[in-house]
Amino acid sequence: MNKGKLYLIPSPLGDGAPEEVLPAPVFALLPRIHRYVVEEVRTARRFLSAAGLKGRIAELEFHTLNEHTTQAEVEALLPLFQDGAEVGLISEAGLPAVADPGARLVELCHRHGIEVVPMVGPSSLMMALMSSGLNGQSFAFAGYIPAKTEERRTTLKTLEKRALHQTQILIETPYRNDALFQDMLQVLSPRTRLCIAANLTCPDQFIRTLSVAEWKRQNGFVIGKRPCVFIFQAV
Repeated sequence: MNKGKLYLIPSPLGDGAPEEVLPAPVFALLPRIHRYVVEEVRTARRFLSAAGLKGRIAELEFHTLNEHTTQAEVEALLPLFQDGAEVGLISEAGLPAVADPGARLVELCHRHGIEVVPMVGPSSLMMALMSSGLNGQSFAFAGYIPAKTEERRTTLKTLEKRALHQTQILIETPYRNDALFQDMLQVLSPRTRLCIAANLTCPDQFIRTLSVAEWKRQNGFVIGKRPCVFIFQAV
């Protein structure tokens, strides 16, 4: 029996043209998919329209899966795959299911024997790591760390101990970027190497690796509310 397929569809990291960052097989797949599970419907509609489905968006079926979706609501998505239907999963940006609530749909599919098909696309984490000059042999993605100042600083100290042998990768909600950056400057050793990678794949892309001591001398540097990846390695 054909149980259907879940396609993990990448989307651009910024507002640039999709064809600049996505490979041809993604564009070949999109016209076949009529059911989508997305993190935010408006963003998904805009992406699909720019990717060649303009004028056909009204024909598509959208279901929302975000941080507020309950487990019962995730389970209720299972009928989407009936009769061998193909379903696309799209997150807000980049690859779905990585630091993304869409992972819960992937888990559901594995439990029920539904094939999961990942499509190639931009990963801000890997792009930042490969361009950081830091240890790419052993690394860990710590995701989002606590937002409260004291908890965040304690976590940074713990991660820095690991960073002696394993590069640490973090992300943050854009409006807290600069608060995290300032805490890093306060807590991390002056010798620790820190990479700031913001707005990857966009025209104003910024990637720079300096020691914490050198970052402190960059007077007035502000990341702002740009999607950003933070990577550090202790020395």
